[in-house]
Amino acid sequence: MSGRSPQGAEHTAARRSDPSSRSASEETPRRAPGPGGTAPGTTAPAAAPTPGTAAEPEPHPRTAPGTRTRGTGTGTRRAALLSTALVAVLALLALVSAGTGAYDIPLGDVLASVQHHLGLGGAPLDRVGESVLWNVRLPRVVLALLVGAGLGCAGALMQGVFGNPLAEPGVIGISASAAVGAVAAIGLGLSFFGNWTITVCAFVAGLITVSSVYLLSRNGGRTEVVTLILTGIAVNAFAGALIGLFVFFADSGQVNQITFWQLGSLAQATWPKVLAVLPCAVAGLLVAPFYSRRLDLLSLGERPARHLGIDVERLRLSLILVVALLTAAAVAVAGVITFIGLLVPHLLRMANGPGHRFLVPGSALAGAVVLVAGDLAARTLAQPAELPLGVLTALLGSPFFFWLLRRTRRKQGGWA
Repeated sequence: MSGRSPQGAEHTAARRSDPSSRSASEETPRRAPGPGGTAPGTTAPAAAPTPGTAAEPEPHPRTAPGTRTRGTGTGTRRAALLSTALVAVLALLALVSAGTGAYDIPLGDVLASVQHHLGLGGAPLDRVGESVLWNVRLPRVVLALLVGAGLGCAGALMQGVFGNPLAEPGVIGISASAAVGAVAAIGLGLSFFGNWTITVCAFVAGLITVSSVYLLSRNGGRTEVVTLILTGIAVNAFAGALIGLFVFFADSGQVNQITFWQLGSLAQATWPKVLAVLPCAVAGLLVAPFYSRRLDLLSLGERPARHLGIDVERLRLSLILVVALLTAAAVAVAGVITFIGLLVPHLLRMANGPGHRFLVPGSALAGAVVLVAGDLAARTLAQPAELPLGVLTALLGSPFFFWLLRRTRRKQGGWA
């Protein structure tokens, strides 16, 4: 029997040096001892493994998205490349959008004017060009950037909170409810917070809605797809009915304003509106990335996340507040713009995987890109008329949502 000890040591060394021989080495400790038992001073490898040679436990079958693996370097490089590409495309689109319209401004003149205002050289435009660029175009571009970033980030956060790829502020009724708050402030002539009144009313209405949807769509500790969608349908219908009542009792001036909120547009963008939405949008966008790691752990499931030290309910409550803040800020200045928060996170998951460390800030960047491009299309496709931005995003997002719905249903094997 004493001759088996070197054999066990060889198997242990082989197991450490060659992973492919692990199955052979693990069979050795399972052999029954001979009639004489184990020789004195000889220890079976399975009973007391040499320090550093113990067999590693089997990995958990589910791994949190974003967890470091063998391909972490490749994923990090891909995320860096995507981020750089998104920033470059966003800068180019912003410059093109600032110069394109009924009064065309060459790209070089736009850059020269921006450099002049920043004190970096350049030269100002003529009086009309300066007025068009700085009082009409640039406020609209900046507002599109803030609204798109807020909606894209809110969509990524909602999908992480609900653990559901179909969650989105517009689909489950948060945008429509925030619009009800804004329309109520307009129809009732509320002004108790000054310029912030519409934003505050939209935020409160959105917060109430997202909390209600969260509570109604959960069953047995998980969010059900069918309940989520049906709840969104009910909320959107109720919000539409309330907006219809305000339209019925409103005067002609208020009807025009309410129509603006329903269709979604950036046509009324001004610097005061940018300043009104800027604190809410920036606060939400700065806070959201700090929850990325906890969202990765939450994607494992509630029980594993709790075992890893995550206060799940506090996390969800915090993120619901952030989502309501971002959505209310967007709706308060741009009206109802749907499907940005649904489409953008899915495209990024296809490109770089489900890890939230890139997905949350990446969704903000990509959302800004999509909305700046969408606003440019809305202004130029039907010149001299202007298409409602919310209508345009719905026309493009609805087929994507239909495809995603069927794809999710196939993966889950039906919802009956």
